Amino acid sequence: MIHAPPPAREDLVLEVNNIEVVYNKVVQVLRGLSLTVPRGQIVALLGSNGAGKSTTLKAISGLLALEDGEVEAGRIVFDGATTDDLPPQQLVRRGLSHVMEGRRVFEDLTVEENLVAATYALTGREAPAGRAGARNFDSVYDYFPRLHERRKGLAGYLSGGEQQMLAIGRALVAEPKLILLDEPSLGLSPKLVEDIFTIIARINAERGVSMLLVEQNASVALAIAHTGYIMESGKVVIDGSAERLAADPDVREFYLGVGGSGEARSFRELKHYKRRKRWLS
Repeated sequence: MIHAPPPAREDLVLEVNNIEVVYNKVVQVLRGLSLTVPRGQIVALLGSNGAGKSTTLKAISGLLALEDGEVEAGRIVFDGATTDDLPPQQLVRRGLSHVMEGRRVFEDLTVEENLVAATYALTGREAPAGRAGARNFDSVYDYFPRLHERRKGLAGYLSGGEQQMLAIGRALVAEPKLILLDEPSLGLSPKLVEDIFTIIARINAERGVSMLLVEQNASVALAIAHTGYIMESGKVVIDGSAERLAADPDVREFYLGVGGSGEARSFRELKHYKRRKRWLS
């Protein structure tokens, strides 16, 4: 198993330590999962459908209770403090934003009203030095010029790519220290995926916002990430720097769709059970 060298604790914006998550008090989804997100870095969380990636993000952002889920063991530390018993709105106000799968914009509000709605997270907080006031959305429009063009239109009439831009823009309005991104490429054309991920990398580089990125498209995720984790059956089976993961034969075969010959291969065609069993042992 590949392991990245652990950063100093003060350099971590997020620590997830050996958590177990159960739904409906019966179904266990996460089984001793641990990961860290260093400050200012993008961390990719990869894995097949049903591995527990979205559940991990919901555990971090405090949304499990909405689906009758619960963290039964382990500890989550955000920005130096445990998240035990903190409701989602408090985590948002402390600087944790969750861009959920499916965008979840307010379709009956305009683009600008969606951004205004996100300013509630700034209640009682001082904007970082050099940043504009809560209602100045110039930085969002700088990253996403199409949102400026559509700012007076209803969000429900935006394209899928524009709605994804708006969801990320709302997160930026809240001045986050950490953004959880769940499948930002879902349902988008290859060109839009390239555009969105280029902007995600730019936001990280220019604003220093840490990101935990859940993504099915492993190639594009590892292209912008600093480090990565791969999950199977509710726990991490391999981790390391993005470069090392992208070069690892198992990762290339099972998640990048490239066999030993360098030819693209379908994930479903791979007879990977023995190797997966070895990872999980």
